[in-house]
Amino acid sequence: MTSLSRWLRDPLFLLCLAAALLAIVVQSGELGSADTMHRLQTTHWLWTSEPQVFANEYPEFGLHGRNGTIYSWYGIGQSLLMLPGDLLGTWLAHFPIFKGYEDDPAVRSIVVTYLTNILINILTALIAFHFLRQLRFSIKQAVAGVIALLFCTTHLHYTQNMMENNYIMLLTLVGFSFQYEWLRTGSRGALVIGSAALGLNLLTRVTTGLDLIAAGVFLLLILMFEGSSRHTLWQRFLAYCTIAAPIYAFFLAIERYYNYYRFGSFTSTYIPIFARELRERDASLPANFPWSTPFAEGFFSALFKPEKSIFLFDPLLVLAIVLLAILWKRLAADVRAYAVASLLLLLAYLSFYARYAYWAGDFAWGDRYVSTSAELAAFLGVPLLLHYRPQLGGWAWRCGIAIVAGSFVIQIASLAFWLPLEIYQMETLGHPTFVIALRFKNILAFALGKMDAWGLNTPAMSEDQWDYVHITTWNFLPFLLRRVGAAPEWVVKTTFALWFAAVAALAWVLSRLGRAVLRSSELSQR
Repeated sequence: MTSLSRWLRDPLFLLCLAAALLAIVVQSGELGSADTMHRLQTTHWLWTSEPQVFANEYPEFGLHGRNGTIYSWYGIGQSLLMLPGDLLGTWLAHFPIFKGYEDDPAVRSIVVTYLTNILINILTALIAFHFLRQLRFSIKQAVAGVIALLFCTTHLHYTQNMMENNYIMLLTLVGFSFQYEWLRTGSRGALVIGSAALGLNLLTRVTTGLDLIAAGVFLLLILMFEGSSRHTLWQRFLAYCTIAAPIYAFFLAIERYYNYYRFGSFTSTYIPIFARELRERDASLPANFPWSTPFAEGFFSALFKPEKSIFLFDPLLVLAIVLLAILWKRLAADVRAYAVASLLLLLAYLSFYARYAYWAGDFAWGDRYVSTSAELAAFLGVPLLLHYRPQLGGWAWRCGIAIVAGSFVIQIASLAFWLPLEIYQMETLGHPTFVIALRFKNILAFALGKMDAWGLNTPAMSEDQWDYVHITTWNFLPFLLRRVGAAPEWVVKTTFALWFAAVAALAWVLSRLGRAVLRSSELSQR
């Protein structure tokens, strides 16, 4: 058997190849949001003489920091992640073949999105598979769990629209997996890696301190569910803190220094400056802005509001919660511990952002502030469904499969158009709006050429010509290149050919993966 044939029989290799091809297929070549565009500018600031924020962007974006300089308010984590792509993309953009092409999608953004999202998707597939195997799910169940994560949760949407979410989830999963390995094996190296991943998350978003805490709770719950004595708990706690605490302190110090470099404070965040500068421009803002949303409104809207409900945008969360309730007494201690820790993390994020003025993440598909924690909790749904199929009965299995199928359709629909489409439409249609149903209506109307006839081309959409071009085409690179019309025709045709080839390759790899998983299952049963 040749080396290539062996690779094409390996479920893990095929899983990673499917993750890479998925990331290739769904890209639009754009960064997906103004937030990521600003973070990429910070990336450029790291190695060029350009500022973090251009003067004409203020007051729409940026805050006055030390010496009156305008700085970005975001953490530096994602900016560091995009640095290799920015270096390569900027270099390629100066090639003679691209001379004179400065329209969207820009060469630089295409390189950054493809390089970064492919890497994150592959690494997420690897660590998610490894973690499920650590929890003693079979190869078949682990592969299905990873496929469900990549295709059937909002992880898919954020593979196309490169906000911070998938990077945060990757680092959190690395933290959980390697710290769990330390708990089982005593490996100091594993604890160092896990703690470094969780610490690195702090550079992206300070609130990921909640993820850091959740990882510790996960380990503590395992020991408690397994009946460890107080003495054992204390000894493990001391051993954990001896290694993890200095690593966390190191990354926190970097985060604090970056805050001091911009805004002159080691102890506060950008929020007080943000609130003060906005109140100076808008005297009607309340004194407690931006923590001005009533708690109940922000908390329950994230759960049940049709525009942002985590249960609608991530239906696998419903499946996971129901299965956990039904199967609780059958679950192993480590699975129980992960379930509780992930649900507590979700509750913590819901509670933290409930009073925030922009609790729903503003321009985003779903509630982006809590979607990562929702994905982490939903992550167990499909593996549990497969593992306990004999105990669940036919009706539960059929309901579970229906939820998985529905979730897949919702996530595919999330890719169809650039995310501001429904946000613009709601300015005319009003609130509340069932966004997912509106997305399906948009897909059908656009496919049939009925956008005007059905009143979906609202006045708000045409106010910004750049936005209008981007929300009136399928949100994939070849379609966007054709819609913008700046790239040469041969480039558009070549891109279409490569895109269809990637779609076909993804279908073939998934088929091959299915056969490889079945083969490995048969071998394990002999």
